[in-house]
Amino acid sequence: MTNTALTLAAAGLALVGAAHSVLGELLLFRSLRTQGRQTVGRVEPGAAQQVLHTPHLRILWGTWHVASVLCWALSALLWRLGTAPWDAALGAWAADVVGIATLASGVLVFCATHGRHPAWCALLVIAALVWWR
Repeated sequence: MTNTALTLAAAGLALVGAAHSVLGELLLFRSLRTQGRQTVGRVEPGAAQQVLHTPHLRILWGTWHVASVLCWALSALLWRLGTAPWDAALGAWAADVVGIATLASGVLVFCATHGRHPAWCALLVIAALVWWR
């Protein structure tokens, strides 16, 4: 039996994650990258120090998309809960989704920061612990 409220919530959360990533890239990060190419590494005479340096922009980008990945993971959980009977396998499936989400988030932060931000390590450890169960 399908739970309409949960499946609608899952679809809504999936759309929020997609919009978050796509609109963030188009409206925020494209502009920041363009400005960054013009100003990163240069200090204008008499100007204050830049607010966003390249490493800051990378972790901002990575963190932005971590939120989207987590939206999609939670959406999948809601979809499953809304469309399938609850049984013992559900807990294992939910744990696998969390493991995949934390693995993807860790890889994303690693790539975004060239391994310089410690969040990637913590996220990969969490993924390993989930699958070790």
